[in-house]
Amino acid sequence: MTYFINLRAGPFGAVCSPYVLSGDALTADPQLTAVQSTTVPYLTKGKNVLLAAHGFNVSYVQGVWSLQHLETALAIDPDKEVFFGVLWPGDWVVPAVNYPFEDGVASHAGKLLGGFCNSYLTGANSLSMLSHSLGARVILDAIKASQQRIRLACITAGAVNNDCLREEYAQAAANCDAFRTLSSRQDLVLELAYPPGDLLADALDPDHPPFEPALGRCGPAKPLPANVMAREIAPSPPYNHGNYFPPEAWTDPPLIPAGQPDWRNAVSFMAAAFRGATPAWP
Repeated sequence: MTYFINLRAGPFGAVCSPYVLSGDALTADPQLTAVQSTTVPYLTKGKNVLLAAHGFNVSYVQGVWSLQHLETALAIDPDKEVFFGVLWPGDWVVPAVNYPFEDGVASHAGKLLGGFCNSYLTGANSLSMLSHSLGARVILDAIKASQQRIRLACITAGAVNNDCLREEYAQAAANCDAFRTLSSRQDLVLELAYPPGDLLADALDPDHPPFEPALGRCGPAKPLPANVMAREIAPSPPYNHGNYFPPEAWTDPPLIPAGQPDWRNAVSFMAAAFRGATPAWP
């Protein structure tokens, strides 16, 4: 059974107060049921808790499928670990148009997620977070809002400026024992679509200097904070933006499309980071 923290009031950027869903999502039509929030402290007491946030332009069902596959691929040990997939409203009808407005949606969801952690996850043995793409803002704002120290933040293909850990999210960096980042210079989404979208987003809500490259393409800006380990994927095979999390399309087991890099490599990086090991890849 997989647990999800739902922040979606609807598909078009509508954020709601977080609540927990559970069930077997590995069906063509996932049927999840609400869990009483008061039971969450008992589920997580003494466990190592991992929260994983999907990226932009992911529907509710796509997020459920991808995140449950991610839990399986991470080989979560129910005796000592608890996984929560974080569902947030990072989709819209015209993604290229609404992307600049999604920074605020992701940040709003992250602040609420941080409040959820403060209310229900304080009894955990440790609390870690990982993300893909614009989910980076969700977990970074959650870490900023968290009153407890975060053991690990793992950011893959981060759609956030590469100097964010020294600027906008310096407070999050200070509230985390370890940051792990995974980036690829072959990421065409972050090379071509991120700069103009980020520039417009900053014009709407200036929170960092313009024209900074994406964390998920160039890695974090140097000098690195002492708690940051950055890994860059080699040019071949070319890892693009969608090659980090399991596929969002319904298949069981999840497929690796012909000619695409193996997403299980990226998941092995996440698993090693979560368990405090040195990743064998990349």
